[in-house]
Amino acid sequence: MEVSAERHIGEATLVVVQGDITTVEVDAVVNAANERLQHGGGVAAAIARAGGPVVVDESDDWVRDHGPLRNGRAAVTTAGRMPAKHVIHVVGPRYRPGQDNEGMLHAATVAALAAAVAGGDDSVAVPAISAGIFGYPPAEATEVIVGAVANFLRIHGAPSRVLLVARDEAMVAHFVAALPPPP
Repeated sequence: MEVSAERHIGEATLVVVQGDITTVEVDAVVNAANERLQHGGGVAAAIARAGGPVVVDESDDWVRDHGPLRNGRAAVTTAGRMPAKHVIHVVGPRYRPGQDNEGMLHAATVAALAAAVAGGDDSVAVPAISAGIFGYPPAEATEVIVGAVANFLRIHGAPSRVLLVARDEAMVAHFVAALPPPP
């Protein structure tokens, strides 16, 4: 994992890295999921491939037990064969003019971090939720995600380490541009 930028927010650390989110050594990996927790494309498909059938099976069980995952909530499964302990599934918005895209993305990000804290996860890897197949403009999405993470860390002081993980240089640049200025 290549570190591109880092900021300290209170006792917590916010880090932008380029790499494969499924290989990051953290307690929890956030999955940019759909409502049915079907792992058909993007980050979700990569997590299903890397984690193996247990991630898919537990996702199916969660939906069967709780119904479709709604924005602002999180579903937690084990991480299967990935180095993480948990996968935290959240649903970001499918970007559409006229809906509260920002509010929905903020709610998804906060739900992921709250689930991490509730599950005792001290380190979390977060992708660019909704900025892929859900069509959220990457610069806007990363600004909302970074703002939500930074605010959560200021208020809660946990998790102690949040990695913003991007697969390519362009998304890394968006995450870095959205970081709060250094102190």
